[in-house]
Amino acid sequence: MTTHAEKSGRRDTHLLVVDDDDRIRDLLKRYLAKQGFRVSAAADAADARRLMKTLAFDCLILDVMMPGETGFELTESLRARSDVPIILLTAKGEAGSRIEGLKLGADDYMPKPFEPEELVLRIEAILRRVPDSAADQVLTFGPWEFDALRGDLTRAGNPEKLTSGETALLSTLAGRVGVPITRHVLAEAIGAKSERAVDVQVTRLRRKIERDSAEPEFVLTVRGKGYKLVAD
Repeated sequence: MTTHAEKSGRRDTHLLVVDDDDRIRDLLKRYLAKQGFRVSAAADAADARRLMKTLAFDCLILDVMMPGETGFELTESLRARSDVPIILLTAKGEAGSRIEGLKLGADDYMPKPFEPEELVLRIEAILRRVPDSAADQVLTFGPWEFDALRGDLTRAGNPEKLTSGETALLSTLAGRVGVPITRHVLAEAIGAKSERAVDVQVTRLRRKIERDSAEPEFVLTVRGKGYKLVAD
């Protein structure tokens, strides 16, 4: 039984439900709202992206099999620049699909049909693992410190001026330290019109942060995949 205190604690938790099935989307929105959460809903990935431009969410609940951009594709794209918790929903219960979703960065996976009460328990379990401290957003690599929350890069306390494109690139790479991110995902994340534009931004960023931009230590090229950030 859900207590009043539990519901009160959920008021600050904003969920986004993304599902192209109107019935399931509306059912989940009503149920989760009844449990005390703030809830927004989107019918597809494009609609979700529009909402995320203006609203901050604490957890995303994504259907996998959506027309256009799938839940898998949206998860991969989001993970390039965000650690927001993601739970995937799908009619596919096979182990291969679950593994694929987790590899792309999802925090949990629920095959349909499922009990809404179990979804609430999983949401709360994930949110308990989310760090509260902004200090967890500060990365150190070599002599540099990058505050991913603020987008500030410093060396020995002195700020390094970055362009908006360089900041977006570094923030995206910092979102998944040590993990190769494709040029396609990077282009989308930083608003570049082509993958070639990503290469140009990488070159400019390396000139500012690497001891030798021809032999980079921090922003590395991963052949056939893209780029990754190496941090301490």
